[in-house]
Amino acid sequence: MPAAIGLVVLTVAGYGIYGRLAPRTFTAAQRHRIRAWEVAGRWQTTPESSLFPAVVHYQLPGNQIGSPGSLGLVARRLLIARQSSCPSVAGASKRVRSMLAADGCQAVLRASYTDATGSLVLTVGVAVLKSTLAATGAAARLAGSPVGEHGTLARYLLLRPVPVPRTPAHDFGVRQRQLSWVANAGPYLVIATVGYADGRPTVPVSSDSYTYLEMTSLADGVTTAVAGPLGAPAPVPHCPGNPAC
Repeated sequence: MPAAIGLVVLTVAGYGIYGRLAPRTFTAAQRHRIRAWEVAGRWQTTPESSLFPAVVHYQLPGNQIGSPGSLGLVARRLLIARQSSCPSVAGASKRVRSMLAADGCQAVLRASYTDATGSLVLTVGVAVLKSTLAATGAAARLAGSPVGEHGTLARYLLLRPVPVPRTPAHDFGVRQRQLSWVANAGPYLVIATVGYADGRPTVPVSSDSYTYLEMTSLADGVTTAVAGPLGAPAPVPHCPGNPAC
């Protein structure tokens, strides 16, 4: 009997040691939180030059102008601005500023681009919100409807442009905004605003179908290039010593 009791004690002790030494495992909820945490930190961990690519390739759809196929175009980055506060760059609308504050906006990162011809300029901004739900809701409210994968036209002229001296964006300011584009990617609200390089004030560009198509294609292309990597799902975390975690 003492021997049997000793065997039981050793067995229990063995399981205890194994439990302490066995590879750690994550629950499904823990894996979800880890992946969300990684995505939420990308605005701080991604180099600015990667966050805002130097060159963006995008397409001008030919079917909308009666031409087969599509035309490949290029946008080039002019400048990456310093990190800004949300109220200072959200735009003139008090309603928009209040909405971003309610969604926990922490900061906005911005960069300016020009199209290959130097006739159009664009500033794209990444607003860091408190959650994916907040970013999805903010994009839908700004667009007036749920936003698809590539974003859509905003109902307001959003985002304060970043002018760049001695470039096509030299005169790009608030009064020169022609349209704004909005998308969401994870906890990020991505906004682009487009204007003419000649500094002309806001005009009804929707009446000029070709110019409107060029502007929306530029906004869509740059916004997608920025939002895609930011919102991409993080890899499934692996526990130390347990690849199957």
